[in-house]
Amino acid sequence: MKFGKTIKIFLIDGDPNGRMSCELSNWSGKAYKIPRIKVKDCSDREDLTTSTGVYLLFGKDDDGKDQVYIGEAETILKRLNQQLTSKDFWNETIVFISKDDNLNKAHVKYLENRLHEIAKSANRYKVDNSIVPTQSSISESDRAEMEEFIEYIKLLVNTLGHKVFEEKREFKPKQKQATFFIKAARGADGQGEPTSDGFVVFKGSKAAATIVNSMTSNFITYRQKLIDEGVLADKGEFFEFTDDYIFSSPSTAAVMVMGRNANGLTEWKSKDGKTLKDFETNEKTTKP
Repeated sequence: MKFGKTIKIFLIDGDPNGRMSCELSNWSGKAYKIPRIKVKDCSDREDLTTSTGVYLLFGKDDDGKDQVYIGEAETILKRLNQQLTSKDFWNETIVFISKDDNLNKAHVKYLENRLHEIAKSANRYKVDNSIVPTQSSISESDRAEMEEFIEYIKLLVNTLGHKVFEEKREFKPKQKQATFFIKAARGADGQGEPTSDGFVVFKGSKAAATIVNSMTSNFITYRQKLIDEGVLADKGEFFEFTDDYIFSSPSTAAVMVMGRNANGLTEWKSKDGKTLKDFETNEKTTKP
C-alpha cells in the first residue's frame, strides 16, 4: 500500500525556471534541479561544493529524442563544471546528495550503476553513457539502504518532470488494472492499457499489414516513422510491435494498430466487451 508524500520544493532564485532544491519528509537525501545556465551560480551552495553524489544530465539528441547521462562524483559541483565543456546536449541537471554526508564513493558508484540499469530497462530516454558504469561491492545492509535511496530518486525525478526510470506500463492497484484489445481486419490484433502519458500498446501486438486509402495523411506519415525506427517490424501478414510503445491518445494507438482512422475510446475493448469510454466513465463515477 502506498501513502501520500510531502515534498518540499524551494525556488532558490525565486524563479520557477531557475534552481530548486527538493526534500522529502524523513529522508536524509536532497535533490537539486539546476538549469545548465545556472551551474556557474552554484558556488553559493556549500553542500554542492563539498558533497559526494549522483547526477543526471537531461537534454535531447540530434533527432529530438529525450536523452540522459548518468554520473557520479566525489565533488558534485566540480564535476558539473567539467560537464559544461565535455557534453553539450544537456540543458538541465538533477543532482542527489546526502544531507548528513552519508554517501561515500562506493555508495554513489552503486547508485550510478543501478540508475543506468533502470533507465536502460525503462527505455524511455536514450542513455548517453558510452560504457556501463561499474557496480561497487557494498555490504548487504548498505545495498538495502541504497535501494531505498533509489526509490526516492525515482519519485523525485518523476516529480521534477522526467519519467526516465518509469516503466511504460503503469502497475495500478489490482482492482483498477485493465487491459484492452483490438482485433480487426488485415491482421490487426493489439492489446494495451491507458496510462498517465496516454495509451501504451504492448510489445508483440500486431498492426494491420496495410492501410486504407482514406487514412489521414499525418497518420500515414506517423506509421511510416514507426516502421523506419523499427517500432513496427514487417512480418508479412502484419506488422509487430517490437517494444511497448506509448501513444499520446488511445485513438492514435487504435489508428496505428488498425491502419485506418479510428476512435480509440470505442475501438479498445476489455475482455468482457466494455469499451475504454465506458470503463473510464464508470471508474470516474464510482470513485469515492
